[in-house]
Amino acid sequence: MISLLKNFTAQKNNLTSLFNEEETKNVIAFHKTFPNYFPTPLITLNGLSQKLGVSKIWVKDESHRFGLKAFKVLGASYAIAKYLCEQYGFDKNDISFSLFKKSEVQNLIKEITLATATDGNHGRGVAWTAQQLGCKCVVYMPKGTTQARFENIKSIGADVNIIDGGYDEAVRLAETNSKKFDWLLVQDTSWDGYETIPKWIMQGYLTILDEISSQLSSEKPTHVFVQCGVGSLPAAVWGYYFEKNLKPILIVVEPNDAACVLKSAKNKKIVSLQNDMKSIMAGLSCGTPSKLAFDILNSLSDFFIKCSDDVTEKGMQILGRQEFGDPQIISGESGAVTTGLLYYLLSDEKYKSMAKELQLDKDSKILLISTEGNTDPENYKKIVNTETLS
Repeated sequence: MISLLKNFTAQKNNLTSLFNEEETKNVIAFHKTFPNYFPTPLITLNGLSQKLGVSKIWVKDESHRFGLKAFKVLGASYAIAKYLCEQYGFDKNDISFSLFKKSEVQNLIKEITLATATDGNHGRGVAWTAQQLGCKCVVYMPKGTTQARFENIKSIGADVNIIDGGYDEAVRLAETNSKKFDWLLVQDTSWDGYETIPKWIMQGYLTILDEISSQLSSEKPTHVFVQCGVGSLPAAVWGYYFEKNLKPILIVVEPNDAACVLKSAKNKKIVSLQNDMKSIMAGLSCGTPSKLAFDILNSLSDFFIKCSDDVTEKGMQILGRQEFGDPQIISGESGAVTTGLLYYLLSDEKYKSMAKELQLDKDSKILLISTEGNTDPENYKKIVNTETLS
């Protein structure tokens, strides 16, 4: 099932920017100092484009990011580096991977505990950064978290706890215990009084956009579909395009059970969902939008879409099985939803009017971001059912 909400109140002006060219240069310069940095691939899906009758489909494959199979480490590492410079007075021009390895930095931070709540990928990024710094890390995960995602974080050395509650409850517990035990909360969602670190995390995602811009060269997308949890990634994408004065059609995509941004946009204020979130799209199963992100998404989004799990399963299969002769992309449950959505919009007759409203046609050039690889390998194999896994 796919449902669409058009944003009739999109302003696309008078937005205070967090994503200007100078900030983008700072972010990409920081990530380029990492010893295993390289731009993740931007794959052109010519076979799928021909099948669906559009000009171009590009997929940015974040499964290769720093060996962690997901994009989230970009935001976590940048935010923590910014914190170190501001907290301890390091030169802002010294924001680099080597900062994490300086003995004076490690001596200062070794007694600090980083804390966060996560559905998987963000917590892994925070834990990995803590490992580089040699400090402690405590991670809270919602009930229903798979063993694979739990082990992904625990294996890096974090103290990982699966709580008897959902993602929003995990965030509240991380906040409460950070205040109680004087931990540094590194959360990718914001609320009144907690905005600086979430802002830096969003800015950390600018590396993805800078890479895409270089990889596309002179080509420009007409449509950008980005999946959404609390909203930080699509907000960074929207802000980047706004700063560049580019105006593709911007579409937010969420699971049916966790469409907190769509519901908030419909109500013109932030709304917290109270229902159980049973979607396999674990990284998108969030009940409350980030305040900072929602302000951007509500101003700049053209459409909000929610869809069922079979949509992302189809996307995983298209990308993993090379169904239309395109290069293989290993894309997990939260990574492939936009591919599956695009497929249904343009191949299923019942969504023909929806595709028309989105202005999808033969001239469309569509950008998608596969945000994670097979972060739950067993479930990936079950859904994709292929032996050609990389």
